[in-house]
Amino acid sequence: MRAVVVEEYGVLPTVREVAEPSAADGAVVLRVEATGLCRSDWHGWMGHDSDIVLPHVPGHELAGTIAAVGAGVTGWQVGDRVTTPFICACGECEQCLEGNQQVCPNQLQPGFNYWGSFAEYVAVPFASVNLVRLPDDMDFATAAGLGCRFATSFRAVHQVGKVRAGERVAVFGCGGVGLSAVMIATALGASVVAIDTNPEALALAREYGAEHTLQASDQVAARIQDLGGAHVTVDALGSSDIVQQALSALRPRGRHVQVGLLPNGVQLEVGRLIGQELSWLGSHGMPAHAYPEMLALVASGKLRPAELITRTITLDETPTALAALSNGTPAGITVITPGSG
Repeated sequence: MRAVVVEEYGVLPTVREVAEPSAADGAVVLRVEATGLCRSDWHGWMGHDSDIVLPHVPGHELAGTIAAVGAGVTGWQVGDRVTTPFICACGECEQCLEGNQQVCPNQLQPGFNYWGSFAEYVAVPFASVNLVRLPDDMDFATAAGLGCRFATSFRAVHQVGKVRAGERVAVFGCGGVGLSAVMIATALGASVVAIDTNPEALALAREYGAEHTLQASDQVAARIQDLGGAHVTVDALGSSDIVQQALSALRPRGRHVQVGLLPNGVQLEVGRLIGQELSWLGSHGMPAHAYPEMLALVASGKLRPAELITRTITLDETPTALAALSNGTPAGITVITPGSG
């Protein structure tokens, strides 16, 4: 099969022929119909993830059709249209048995600790726990975005941040995760403030329901406080400076949800965290069993993830697009179609 292969961290990957994955016991192999280009892929390419062993194939946000079924997999067959969370949980540990597959200690992640979906085929381990059947009317490009950015934002805003109607939510960073958070918080009845450096991203945030859009600056927290302060803040990018601004933008007893990765760590103003009784919450993906609520809202039209897709590229265009993330995240979501081009 053809795949995007990283040979050295930070060096432009190549597209070349590699061996197809096989369907191990309990696993399936998918023909990748669509896969998202995510900032987490950039972190991996830069060497920020210790699980990656070179050479490596990135890609963790995917949808496709089952091409092969391993021994022990029941309820699934070749040709089924599916997606999967980027965290493939084992299904047997204490956390999994309690329904918390997103923090499974035995998790496997395509594009990180095994070869991912920037390829024509990808394996999905522990298939019975991690496969999600797609609605017949959902296209693969839309479904690919659900595996990481949209599902991650849904859980972060709805299940972890517990955003309620009438609350004010400030979303820092309007890439794919941030724009998804804007759309989801708006659908939940919140008043959303979107913050970014990119005017095009802020324009999309307004389109998806943001009541206020602010150009990123040192004055953002004060401007949000002028609006009455945020009940919930979301760092959808990953920055120590953003964390400080987000905490400063919160009302007393507000909740900050950290979604963006912080490879260089963070320094917290702990005095404000304690004195204002603020909560700093981490959110990491969403398990497959939690997808039906999100899919129902998509089917109802209250959530419109297809509108987040702003660009579709081929496998051959992917290395350059991945490297370009060093200069910032483009507005909207970029989807790769490995079978095209």
